[in-house]
Amino acid sequence: MSFAESFEDLKVWQASRTLTNDVYNAVRNCKDYAFRDQIQRAATSVMNNISEGFERRTKKDFAHFLDLAKGSAGEVRSMLYLGEDRDYITTKVAETLRAECKGLSKSIGALAASLRRQQ
Repeated sequence: MSFAESFEDLKVWQASRTLTNDVYNAVRNCKDYAFRDQIQRAATSVMNNISEGFERRTKKDFAHFLDLAKGSAGEVRSMLYLGEDRDYITTKVAETLRAECKGLSKSIGALAASLRRQQ
């Protein structure tokens, strides 16, 4: 894939790394360990699916892993509602992170669509 030398060059991977760290920071003090683990795993999954798909080196495989990453971003968004409902995360933080997730999902979807057009 000629558009990037490595997954680290991808804007979507860079944004997913930021999201993952933002989620970890937001739930750092959460005592509901099951919730904390789930949202952290979902955020990490976004980042890791992008990198894994890129490393597969085919556009078809990469697009598939981008779909998985997009799904995980949706899971993070859903978990943020629960975190807000349970008062684990402030409304302001939850809204900020959801907006981050939505933007990232849109970018991931656009990249996947572009890869599919190139097949």
